[in-house]
Amino acid sequence: MIPADGGNGRLCKRLFCSLAILCLMVQGCAREQDVERLSGHTMGTTWHVSYIPGHDPKSPVDLQRKIEQALDRVNRSMSTYRDDSEISRLNAAAQHQWIAVSPAFARVLEAALAIGDATGGAYDVTVGPLVSRWGFGPAIGAQDVPPGAEIDLLLERVGQRKLRLDRDALKVLKTADLSLDFSSIAKGYGVDRVAGELSGQSIHNYLIEIGGEVRVSGVSGRGDPWRIAIEQPDSDSRDPALAISLTDRAVATSGDYRNFFEAGGVRYSHSIDPRTGYPVKHDLVSVTVVHERAMEADAWATALIVLGTERAMALASAKGLAAYFIRRKNGEYVSASSPAFAAYLKP
Repeated sequence: MIPADGGNGRLCKRLFCSLAILCLMVQGCAREQDVERLSGHTMGTTWHVSYIPGHDPKSPVDLQRKIEQALDRVNRSMSTYRDDSEISRLNAAAQHQWIAVSPAFARVLEAALAIGDATGGAYDVTVGPLVSRWGFGPAIGAQDVPPGAEIDLLLERVGQRKLRLDRDALKVLKTADLSLDFSSIAKGYGVDRVAGELSGQSIHNYLIEIGGEVRVSGVSGRGDPWRIAIEQPDSDSRDPALAISLTDRAVATSGDYRNFFEAGGVRYSHSIDPRTGYPVKHDLVSVTVVHERAMEADAWATALIVLGTERAMALASAKGLAAYFIRRKNGEYVSASSPAFAAYLKP
């Protein structure tokens, strides 16, 4: 569910608001002259890179071009807003037909399927038909509550068990009329690809952000870890709930409080449970995951918020995931974290 650049402004704004739920606090850049900054647009949102040039400084213009080329490759592979993308071609392909895919597509799909298995289907990239019907997909239209019978029909087109990936042969087969949606993992993968470009240019101290998905390496301009702020879920405030220090890690947040609609006095979030076909309804409003790679941080944050507080915390603990949870309780926000996240709570 990645819109191509230059898409409808209303949709891009809505997606940006829903995804940019990590505020960046680059507090370590005290010596501004040591830090270069690049930015642009991709996947219906913005990207930003702050980096310290290496011993053999690269031209910012050349580096910008390399970053944009890397992100364009991700877009051409994984954007459902492009009819010519790999994912769009796969979605349009007939059932029971093997479709060739690129190594990058296979890598992302393999990671998504693994997280889907680990969550018992709470995370599922075949959720596309449900996302679109609830009004959170590529097509812009009225958002309403589908009849139960329609949800049941759509659920027949959802389920990663109806998808086969041959990792060695780089091909995919659908056994049902599936529609894949990589919106919960592709931006994170894009961050990782940019990180690869920077490392390839011998740049080892950097911060990358795409639509709220972040990855950092090395140290900031001041020589200490990068500081990242996790936003407090509040429609009237951008004050952080927590600030953490990171190096050589990625961080992603998924929340239910910016992209939603109301009907009949009921609030419907963009976080769809693939097992039920309906938006999630529980007290968990925000999940932040710290991981070695942004791709996994992105997907796990989405998976955990679908599971709800108790099951998400139990799974994060069992998997050794560093996760930070914010939930509603008696009209207030209450936070909790997994054991692995404790290392990031140190001052």
